[in-house]
Amino acid sequence: MATPKPCEVSLIAHTSFTLPLGMDLGFIKDSSDADSLVEFAGRACYETWDRPNPHTASNEAYIRHIMEVGHTALLEHPTATFYIRGLSRGCAHEFMRHRHLSFSQLSQRFTPDDDIDVVVPAEIAKDKQLTDLFLEACDVARDTFSELLSSLEKKTPGAASGRMNALLRQKQARQAARAILPSATETRLVATGNFRTWRHFIGMRATENADQEIRHLAIAILKELQSVAPHAFGDFSVTELSDGTEVATSPFVSES
Repeated sequence: MATPKPCEVSLIAHTSFTLPLGMDLGFIKDSSDADSLVEFAGRACYETWDRPNPHTASNEAYIRHIMEVGHTALLEHPTATFYIRGLSRGCAHEFMRHRHLSFSQLSQRFTPDDDIDVVVPAEIAKDKQLTDLFLEACDVARDTFSELLSSLEKKTPGAASGRMNALLRQKQARQAARAILPSATETRLVATGNFRTWRHFIGMRATENADQEIRHLAIAILKELQSVAPHAFGDFSVTELSDGTEVATSPFVSES
């Protein structure tokens, strides 16, 4: 039977920052590596290492100032990479529309589907009867996939052409049969982006108007980013709606 899969977001890499060796610039780190890199890049433009303006003397105040004036290009220097599991392929397609992010996704063509894990939409998951119906439909799709795959592997020509051709035939059969699999099929992927891009993604997808699955993903990513860059993402606040789901908003980011 199809197995429901929850979304799991793991931060697997993020920017580290080291002051230039052999250079006494007078710059003092007072925040995380990622936040410090944003400030260092900005101060490099004017070499204001000694923080002459008391209003932007702390890292937190400096980053808030660049948000206020819109100097967000500085946020392109630090990056973060996530490994995401339990995401539906339908949601993954929406995620990949954010083309300034970089993705490496599990291949259905090369990876056997011995079992089928699926992501049950939140509205369906609230109702056991609907959930059972949904999982039954996924089972039918999986059984049909297996039948198609078996038949295609037998029908594909060139059976005596060697091991490499046999592997190619398997891939060709799989890529044809996979068309029947539902968009709820679970996928796994790696996603990398700079902070400016992540802020744009969160601003668009962590809102009430966004689909619940991608909204949940955006907020999970935001919480991880706030742990490594509290000032670069500290302007976002997460609140709970009446239905129990969450949204994230910032005075410096819009949905557009």
